[in-house]
Amino acid sequence: MIRSELIQIIADENPHLYQRDVERIVNTVFSEITEALAKGNRVELRGFGAFSVKSRDARMGRNPRTGEAVKVESKAVPFFKTGKLLRDRLNGRA
Repeated sequence: MIRSELIQIIADENPHLYQRDVERIVNTVFSEITEALAKGNRVELRGFGAFSVKSRDARMGRNPRTGEAVKVESKAVPFFKTGKLLRDRLNGRA
C-alpha cells in the first residue's frame, strides 16, 4: 500500500471528512514520526509496533564490481519492531 491508497481508504471510510483534510492528517502523522526519529526519539504505536533509530558503526566494505575495499561511514538507520497484536494477526492467531 502506498500513501495515496492509505489516504483514499481513510477518506472512503470517513465520508464526513474532506480528502484534503485526510491527506493533511496522514502527512502530519508521518512527518511527526520522522521528526521524532531525527531527534533520536522512539515512537511507539500500541498494538502496531515501535520505530527507533539504531546506529551502525563504520566498517570496511567491498565494491561488488571491482572487489576493492571501501570505507563505509557510520550511520543512523531507522528500525521497526512489530507489536504483539500485529505479530499475532500476521501469524493468524487473532
